[in-house]
Amino acid sequence: MITERMQKELNDQVRKEFYSAYLYLSIGAYFTSINLEGFANWFRIQAQEERDHAMMFFDYINRVGGRVQLGAIDAPDFDFESIEQALRLTLEHEQLVTRSIYNIVDVAIEEKDHKTNQFLQWFVNEQTEEEASADANLKKVQLVGNDGRGILMLDGEMAQRVYTPPTAAV
Repeated sequence: MITERMQKELNDQVRKEFYSAYLYLSIGAYFTSINLEGFANWFRIQAQEERDHAMMFFDYINRVGGRVQLGAIDAPDFDFESIEQALRLTLEHEQLVTRSIYNIVDVAIEEKDHKTNQFLQWFVNEQTEEEASADANLKKVQLVGNDGRGILMLDGEMAQRVYTPPTAAV
């Protein structure tokens, strides 16, 4: 059984992960609107990963005897000024998610909730990858700037991404 405080933190993370999925769908829609289907593909897959993460938290709460309480999900940004702005927002958002995960780890340590701490370590590692990927995408776009050929090359690269279900965090 988890404490009320931990249950609240985990439920809030479910909401944050679903918000992440909404945000990435919105960014993907932006890329579709400017005919960059490879970028759109990358973000649709990222949205699927975020839904998976939300469900991992959802299932964990149930597995440890907590109660899932779904909260409202805010509407994400949808009006982006540039490719770079959308990718910068992605990196900033992943950094925000990382801080949120770290906060829950701190609560787990404070409460001596070893089970939840162990569960969260998968997400600590995942966030390292998420931030690195978002940072790499942003740096590539910054490198090519407004060069249409460079953007199209990146679009082709991002079109190659395929969905891979996450390994289970137990």
